[in-house]
Amino acid sequence: MRIDIDNYREILDTLTRNKSRSFLTGFGVFWGVFMLVALIGGGQGLKELLEDNFAGFATNSALVFSQPTTKAYKGFRKGRNWQMVYKDVDRMKAQVPELDVVAPMVSRWGNSAVYKDKRISCNMSGVTPDYKKVMEPKIYYGRYINDVDMSQRRKVCVLGKKVYKELFPGGGDPTGKQIRIDSIYYRIIGVDYKEGGVNINGSSDEAVTVPITLMQQTYNMGEGVHLICTTGKPGVVMSSITQRMREVVARAHSIDPNDEQAVMVFNTEVLFQLMDNLFKGVNFLIWLVGLGTLLAGAIGVSNIMMVTVKERTTEIGIRRAIGATPKMILSQIVSESVILTAVAGMSGILFAVFVLQLLELGNTEDGILAAHFQVNFWTAIFAAVVIGFMGVLAGLAPAWRAMSIKPVDAMRDE
Repeated sequence: MRIDIDNYREILDTLTRNKSRSFLTGFGVFWGVFMLVALIGGGQGLKELLEDNFAGFATNSALVFSQPTTKAYKGFRKGRNWQMVYKDVDRMKAQVPELDVVAPMVSRWGNSAVYKDKRISCNMSGVTPDYKKVMEPKIYYGRYINDVDMSQRRKVCVLGKKVYKELFPGGGDPTGKQIRIDSIYYRIIGVDYKEGGVNINGSSDEAVTVPITLMQQTYNMGEGVHLICTTGKPGVVMSSITQRMREVVARAHSIDPNDEQAVMVFNTEVLFQLMDNLFKGVNFLIWLVGLGTLLAGAIGVSNIMMVTVKERTTEIGIRRAIGATPKMILSQIVSESVILTAVAGMSGILFAVFVLQLLELGNTEDGILAAHFQVNFWTAIFAAVVIGFMGVLAGLAPAWRAMSIKPVDAMRDE
């Protein structure tokens, strides 16, 4: 068969149309890779944001607080109101040796802090120095409550972030200055920039923290405490000692030891386990959706390569007739498929990284990055390997079809 210049141009036009169509089909691979990388980076950033909310909060902790009884016990009717006292702290330390920290807390809400002409609503928290081992403060200026403050009932306080910014809008170190709360002046010894999703008895950034002994004396609270925060020693599972903690407090106040509503023990381990399980599920879903989308794109590439091979029957047949081996045909088709998926895939990775970088720029506060919405180097390498593997798979079926073309059939098709 003789191929004149017109037929040659027709073949070139066909190849050009097929390549354009192939690159359009490569958008499926581009979108699949973009989805995979963007979801992984977005999931990582979301996890960091949530972990930042829990930052500084002890993972092996439990909170004990009182509620009305729900069971009658020793002649007392159900529905009785009661309150924990400071001696409960000593009881728990003595009878539950697995506990590392036992820190009581008292609270007041609806107070107003005043500095010169500035005023802001706040909540007050009376704590012991050990409380920082349960909820670690992020001290920006000064220091936290210490043992001397406790023993001498010093009129000192630590401001939360929001309280500090409202009372001192110009910034600067406020330590040594005095604020007024309920006609009582407190000297500022520190500023706590801790903020997040975990708050105990009120938002930490709206709190003014003082020594618990001072607060009990100032507001005539006696020995009563509103909350007891505990942490376990290393290796201790809090759920294994929860019932004993409840029994220690219940017996001292004539409450049924099995009344879980009266002596409420909130085990934070459950919360952290729930978060871990949540992100395991999210990661599985991310990989499922990303790889599924990428596979759909690879199938699209394979289909268009099949069409391309069919339309290039004459060209492939002529190459076979002039000496091209099946291996050469296989190499050509698979190479085209790999190049197509690689170009589309790498473009998807670059675009996803660009979008994730924009997310990072939008998640800064006071010049500090809130979370890293990016993928690490090895994740990108793994995505590139998957792209190459998908390209080989996408080209195998079209290559097999091309290898089966015989020169005689190609001439008959022409």
